Amino acid sequence: MKTAEDLRQFLRSIDRKGYPAYKGAKGEYRFPDYILSIDHVQGDPFASPSRISIHVEGKKADFPLSAYDQYHKRIALEDHLLRRFGKRTEQFNFKAKGSGKSGLLSVSCPGQEILERTACSVREKDGGLVIRLEVGFPANGRTINSGELIKILFDFLPSCAAETCFYGKYPSAEKLRIEEVRKLSEDQEEIRRQIAARDLAAFVANGSVLPRKSGVSKRPLEKAVPFQSPASMEVEMDLPNRGRIKGMGIPKGVTLIVGGGYHGKTTLLEALQWGVYNHILGDGRELVITDASAVKLRAEDGRSIQEVDISLFIKDLPDKRDTVRFCTQDASGSTSQAAGTVEAMESGAKVFLLDEDTSATNFMVRDRLMQQVVSREKEPITPFIERVRGLYEQQGISTILVAGSSGAYFHVADYIIQMDSYVPKDITEQAKKAAGDYGDKVSSLPLPEVRFCRIPAGLSTGGKDGRSKMKVLGQDSLQIDREVVDLRFVEQLAESEQITALGYFLKYGAEHLIDRKKTLVQIVDELEKQVFSHGLISLGKGEGLPSNLALPRRQEIFAAFNRCRSLRF
Repeated sequence: MKTAEDLRQFLRSIDRKGYPAYKGAKGEYRFPDYILSIDHVQGDPFASPSRISIHVEGKKADFPLSAYDQYHKRIALEDHLLRRFGKRTEQFNFKAKGSGKSGLLSVSCPGQEILERTACSVREKDGGLVIRLEVGFPANGRTINSGELIKILFDFLPSCAAETCFYGKYPSAEKLRIEEVRKLSEDQEEIRRQIAARDLAAFVANGSVLPRKSGVSKRPLEKAVPFQSPASMEVEMDLPNRGRIKGMGIPKGVTLIVGGGYHGKTTLLEALQWGVYNHILGDGRELVITDASAVKLRAEDGRSIQEVDISLFIKDLPDKRDTVRFCTQDASGSTSQAAGTVEAMESGAKVFLLDEDTSATNFMVRDRLMQQVVSREKEPITPFIERVRGLYEQQGISTILVAGSSGAYFHVADYIIQMDSYVPKDITEQAKKAAGDYGDKVSSLPLPEVRFCRIPAGLSTGGKDGRSKMKVLGQDSLQIDREVVDLRFVEQLAESEQITALGYFLKYGAEHLIDRKKTLVQIVDELEKQVFSHGLISLGKGEGLPSNLALPRRQEIFAAFNRCRSLRF
């Protein structure tokens, strides 16, 4: 392996040469405290930045084993170290001068959720640490300015690494912070264990801050009303670090959230929606935990549907189309929500989250008057209200639904929560009585068998040279070659790095797993096994090591495949 001095001498030798000479820097170099790896060199100063990584031996990193000896603790530690490293790089970003992206120092910038990422990884076996980032190699025009790159690699990065990668150099306050991160991850994991053991769909701790700062910010709202559980739904949990806490336990079954406009219905649902992920200290929702398989369902007009059995909700169409193997490139609201529900079942979801405002009305309910005017024989849609009890009683799938204008679900709900100025109240008994007096009882239908054996026959990826070009379009779409995968209504994608990762999942699945034999479930199973065994980074082998991937859930992997229009069954 070459030394840091070898790298310095090489960079000096190519100063003022044409930009392609930077390619010779690719490789690994031993610095005093770590190995610097230049993994990919950009083609010119205006192209995508170069990718580099810092590798620290476990003995030198020396983080306590208790901080990473279990998966949830390791991911929390990686998340904390990445945030710390990112703050240090901010002070050096574009301090090295030049054209285009010269001087850029870019590392993943996490939001409120704690996710597994390629940007920072801690080895379970020995605590070795890797941090991956992007650097704009400096140039004047397209002429190398290696003096500025020497500043980055020999001054800026060593400073960032020294303050992040070596536990022994941490001041006592920062070591305490590492301990707080570990304790929180243990408490979050214990809540997840207890909600499963107690047959709960979700838990919201008393004192949680659910409202967000704004519609475009996930940070907590200052002076918000702290959450307080209704006494009838309050449960206690003993956590390993915080001790005994109390909060609202939402039992499995059918739960309805009602209330006037702007009283906090959707705020509660959104907290549950994001409770599938752990959150950082100070988020306000650290102890809001939802069954990790929960899926937010909604209407998605215009989406592609491929070979989905929607007969659970839609059949006997006037045009005689097959709804057991239903296909369309332009789904209606009700059809798309039916498909999304069945696809979520296929992914293994055990909790459905729905908001009346984003659902197709005719998919959700048909009132008595409409049933009298349009007979059942003339209506191909079996509304969700007639299936919701069967989904729970036969499939074990719970539903949490926000309703603001229709009381029809009072009849089928097990629990009814009213949000009143952001304060939840258990009104189950009085709402049930009112529903009984109203007399508009809903029939719950037994669930027929649903077909889950879709076998993908092909997924078009790769240009003439067999290599695919992939690009994330904003915060909600992914482009692979000419195909645009629209993910804007997949509401539990926390950030664009998960979308980038989904592109790699699609490519890896197309190139290695789709063989006209495996079902989609088997393909996703193998993708998850690949990542579990070899890490998220393994999806990008042969193309350089991507530094900006965040792990999506199983449910979002299914969603990406299901929304890929070129996927053939």
